[in-house]
Amino acid sequence: MGAHMKVAFVGKGGSGKTTLSGLFTSYLAGSGAPVLAIDADINQHLAVALGATPDEADALPTLGDNLTLIKDYLRGENPRIPSADAMIKTTPPGRGSRLMTPREDNPITDACVREIGDTRVAVTGRFTDDDLGVACYHSKTGAAELLLNHLVDEAGEYVVVDMTAGADAFASGLFTRFDVTFLVCEPTMRSVGVYRQYTEYAREFDVRLAVVGNKVADDEDVAFLREEVGDDLIGWLSTSRHVRAAERGRHRPIGELEPANLAVLDTMRSTVDAVERDWAAYQAQAVELHLRNARAWAGSELADQVDPDFVPAPPVRV
Repeated sequence: MGAHMKVAFVGKGGSGKTTLSGLFTSYLAGSGAPVLAIDADINQHLAVALGATPDEADALPTLGDNLTLIKDYLRGENPRIPSADAMIKTTPPGRGSRLMTPREDNPITDACVREIGDTRVAVTGRFTDDDLGVACYHSKTGAAELLLNHLVDEAGEYVVVDMTAGADAFASGLFTRFDVTFLVCEPTMRSVGVYRQYTEYAREFDVRLAVVGNKVADDEDVAFLREEVGDDLIGWLSTSRHVRAAERGRHRPIGELEPANLAVLDTMRSTVDAVERDWAAYQAQAVELHLRNARAWAGSELADQVDPDFVPAPPVRV
């Protein structure tokens, strides 16, 4: 198995982004692939989409509440990062940093990761009235960003992240951390508007974007999507009892999904598996985003956190 993949789901609010994240995660897990799913949306619904009850979902520990532990663990013995406080969400790994794999057990997974069905799940934490201003939510997603920068997935492993809806997904560097970003698009002008916005960001940051249509009722819907998004459209989910049940929080086995819709999940997986990760480019992008942050905050000590010769890679199995 060659592929090791980090995948994101984005789209307009209400497009079915979380439902599709859940279906794709269940599809991968159902095939026997190890999956770590991360809910980085303001509305934390991924755990329920994966089969947790609302009470179980509410009881999940959060990455946001464990930010200091996450920073402390990941900085390891990196001499460029003197303390957890010195670390920001874009701090890239360097020599001495602790890298982690999606399947390993460590203090972060003990505190933040739980099993739902066959999937390991981590949630950034619900956005509450106490989190006044958007900046605080980004500190929650910052925990996910740090995790992804230090996560070295191996062949045959998948990390699936449900991102925040609409343009908010670009408010942090998180959206550059993926091998493929699936944009869930309804056959409406509003949904296509989010797609247009996203393609501009994607171009600037070399983000690989694939569009999956959702809530497609007929050929006219397909023709509309084809006309608006062109070759970026890799497939579409037609109106589905299974999907509607999922959107009501009623979890059904993935094998019961209609064959045409299952085939779309299969196409999505092959789209992901066809990508080769370039670890040097991945790290270079993390460093570039971090240096942008350092310049914005006039923090020379932040720039000093970069280890110029370091490239992360999965551990070599003997």
